[in-house]
Amino acid sequence: MAAKEHMNLIFIGHVDHGKSTSVGRVLYDTGALTEQELKKLKEEAAKVGKATFEFAFAMDKLKEERERGVTIDIAHREFSTPKYYFTIIDAPGHKDFVKNMITGASQADAAVLVCSVKDGIQQQTREHAFLAKVLGIGQVIVAVNKMDTVAYDRVKFEDLKKQMQTFLQTIGFKPETVQYIPMSAYEGENVGKKATKMEWYTGDTLVGAFDKLVPPKKLTDKPLRLPVQEVFSITGFGTVPVGRVETGVMKPGDKVIFMPSNVTAEVKSIEMHHQMLQQAVPGDNVGFNVKGVDKTQISRGDVVGPVSSPPTVVDTFTAQIVVLNHPTAIAINYTPVFHAHTVQFAGNFVELVEKKDPKTGQTMQKNPDFLKAGDVAIVKVKPLKNVSLEKYQEFPQLGRFALRDMGQTVAAGVILDIVPKKL
Repeated sequence: MAAKEHMNLIFIGHVDHGKSTSVGRVLYDTGALTEQELKKLKEEAAKVGKATFEFAFAMDKLKEERERGVTIDIAHREFSTPKYYFTIIDAPGHKDFVKNMITGASQADAAVLVCSVKDGIQQQTREHAFLAKVLGIGQVIVAVNKMDTVAYDRVKFEDLKKQMQTFLQTIGFKPETVQYIPMSAYEGENVGKKATKMEWYTGDTLVGAFDKLVPPKKLTDKPLRLPVQEVFSITGFGTVPVGRVETGVMKPGDKVIFMPSNVTAEVKSIEMHHQMLQQAVPGDNVGFNVKGVDKTQISRGDVVGPVSSPPTVVDTFTAQIVVLNHPTAIAINYTPVFHAHTVQFAGNFVELVEKKDPKTGQTMQKNPDFLKAGDVAIVKVKPLKNVSLEKYQEFPQLGRFALRDMGQTVAAGVILDIVPKKL
């Protein structure tokens, strides 16, 4: 397992375009989902009157999701290709669940944007692609799904591909980093096995395309940063925080500090997928046992770093944001909820520094009175609670965020500068 390089892959796209079914099919075609499991899922799907949802059920573990046929939380599964070993993240397409999608996207190395050839580019197709871009995902595979609904028509595929190319280029994706794969997740055409119903298509299968992805450079030369996703108290073990190493290396025996909780501890042991590790490197989702810390002293959103180079706690930060959609306008003192790495916090806009031209990046206006949908701007924010964040340039995974308000994603951005807070 450890011999292959590891990558995190997120499936994004509009609701009902077939994300969960695509994920289930990938797991089945790569042998990560057995015949036995599939048979059981088929029976369960039929029981709740969702006869074609067996593949989707592979990821949608929660009972409520199965009854509603909607992905709510983020699920993780592993599978391997000839070249890599992947953790797959199935992100919800439903708009109430965008905040979970952000947590997922901020962990992914590449995205599969699932788009139904029948319905084309929808609002969430755009929003998810745009969020992926602002949140630093540089590689995208566009899975043009449901080809069976258009009789595997080449022209329909080429049309959607053209529209998608134009759209992805306008939001900043480089054409050479995007692959387009026609497929039918439900019929299993061109997912893990070569297409039999599209003789006009000679390219890769979806699984084949995964091996053309390039793993991100592992930032092992930087100090350790690990945002905590959850903290467990395990009998016989003690306190076990869980999270993904974003930068640096963690080893048993390391003295670490949790910020902003400001608690120091010693790492006793580290494990991933129930195997003990001698060290954890960027990209590893691990659980680690810490000595001398109670579960109540640390929490989700804390960031772990070495005692010699503690994670930054923020007084104020300056960020570049893109306003995605806001019904009115954003002015000074606006206080939405920020989602960054594994933390959520309310942040107050203390200054609107400047408005930029989204196409050229040039300054358009200094200290604008307000910002509206479509604007790109530099703003200064004061978090209303202690929070650990970093500059995007130094620690990209801890320097990007999304803003939510009124049940929708209002903006997304990256942190340019920080005024640290002394604890």
